[in-house]
Order: sequence, then C-alpha cells, then structure tokens
Amino acid sequence: MTSQLDRPSVRRPRSRRPAWEEPPSPTGQAAKGALLVLLVAAVLIPLWAVLVTSLSSRKTIDEVGGMVMVPRGIDPSAYVTIFSGGQITQAVWISTLVTVLGTTVSLVLTVLAAYGLSRPGSVGHRSLLFFFLLTFLIFPGLVPSYLVVTGLGLKDSLWSLILPSAISVFNLVVIRAFFMNVPGELLDSARIDGAGEFQILWKIMLPLSRAVIAVIGLFYAVGYWNTYFNAVLYIDDNDKFPIQRVLQSYILAGQSPSVSGTPVNIPGVTAYPPTLAVKMAVVVVTVIPAVIVYPFVQRHFTKGMITGAVKG
Repeated sequence: MTSQLDRPSVRRPRSRRPAWEEPPSPTGQAAKGALLVLLVAAVLIPLWAVLVTSLSSRKTIDEVGGMVMVPRGIDPSAYVTIFSGGQITQAVWISTLVTVLGTTVSLVLTVLAAYGLSRPGSVGHRSLLFFFLLTFLIFPGLVPSYLVVTGLGLKDSLWSLILPSAISVFNLVVIRAFFMNVPGELLDSARIDGAGEFQILWKIMLPLSRAVIAVIGLFYAVGYWNTYFNAVLYIDDNDKFPIQRVLQSYILAGQSPSVSGTPVNIPGVTAYPPTLAVKMAVVVVTVIPAVIVYPFVQRHFTKGMITGAVKG
C-alpha cells in the first residue's frame, strides 16, 4: 500500500488576480500620467486664455489679434466697467437672487417630499412615488410646459425660472433613499418621547443627512445659476435677464455689452475697455461662483452621493 509520502505532489495552479487588479507597468503609468496631463491642459488652457484676455488692454488684444495667452500687464478696466452699472451688473444680481431663492425653495420641497415618501405608512405614498418616478420616462414636452407657465401668469416673472424646475426627481430619490436607511428604532424612540413628524425631520433627519443635503444643494445652486433656456422662453424684459442669458446675447448673438454710459474714471484703468475683454470678463464672472462654492461642499460630495444612492 502506497503511503501518503510516496504520492506525487500535485501542484495547484497559482491564482492570478484579474488584469484590472494587477499593478500597472512603468509604460502604463507613464501613459496614464500623459493622458491626465493632456486632460488637465485641455481644461485649464481655455480658462487661462479667458482670464488673461479679460485682464488685457486694448493694445495687447490688438497686437495679438484675438485671445491672449501670455499676459502683458494687467488692466482691470473690463471688470470695473461691468460692475459700474448697466445690464451686466443687473444680471448678476438677478442670477444671485434666483440662485439663493430657487435653491432654498427646491431644498425645502425636495426634503419634505422625500421624507413623506420614505415613510411606509404615509397616505398615498405609493401612488405619489409612482407619479414622481413616471417623470423619468415621460416628459410633457416644451409646448405644454410653456402653456402651463404662461397660463399661471408667470410669464416675464422670476418665478418662471424657479417653479418649473423646483423639484428634481433624481435628487428626491437620493434623499429618500437616505431617509429610508435611518434606523426605525431611532424614530420610534423619538415618537415615544412625544416628538411629531416635523420635529423628527428637523431634529433627527436633517442633522443626519447634512452631507446629502449639501450635495443636493450644490446641484440645485449650479442649475439655477446656469439657468438659460427658461430665461429664453419666459423672460422678455431685458432688466430681468440672468447672467447666462446676457452671456448668450454677448457671445453668441454678437451684441455689444450694455454698460453704464459714464466713463470709468480710475487711474490706470482704461475708460472704454475692448469689447472682447468685457465679454471674457462676463465669462469669468459666470464661472467664479461655482469655483468658490465647490471647495466648501467637496468634502461632502463623495460621502453624500454614495450614502444617498447606494444605500436603500
């Protein structure tokens, strides 16, 4: 009888990790680095050209014949001009008002709807949830939306930039998914202590969902700041144009910027800056708010999206 020691040893094949889990080769690392550099350059170079052109003098722009890549001094006359009065200054205030008011209205409505739809015992929550989810598949179209907005008397009103997009179903589903994952025992203990639904929402749900709400608020704020199409449809008064609508008029339609008729009287600042510099300054003004707000929300971004979208 053959002993166990005399048996030939059978080698088991070494398990190899999938190719996508293997460490990249030096060539692969170099290729990834080069690709990232190209992508970053494709984003930063146009932004750099816009910023430098907005700070260039008429002489520099005339010598270059267009967009300026290499700065030759700083001339802030374009920014002084657009903020000294006129349509651009008014448009910045309109966009700021619409963004602040619209984000507040959207967050309040979305949080209230998400909390109600996350409670299994709420009245008609299944039918309402089906109604909301149906909008993912069926969109009423441009003409019915226009007829509803004009029929409600919102034509040429700032509310026409807010109410038609007050609730995003995607954002509602994300917040609802988070609310549904809050332990029911926590809510039951609050009810035993005498807390009502609004107290539970204010004192328990909102503090726990701070990261999710911060991300959703960023989505809403960027959407309202960049609102353009609704302004084209519903706003006819030039004094109520948001900044994106003004930007479309200046950049695409080729209209000359309308600023205050008083020349800028500041030492070292050109009284009448070049039109191209003013246009690029408007572009910078439209981008700056998102660049300023994003770093404060960035730490909540990944956590909020993963928590709200994966759980539940």
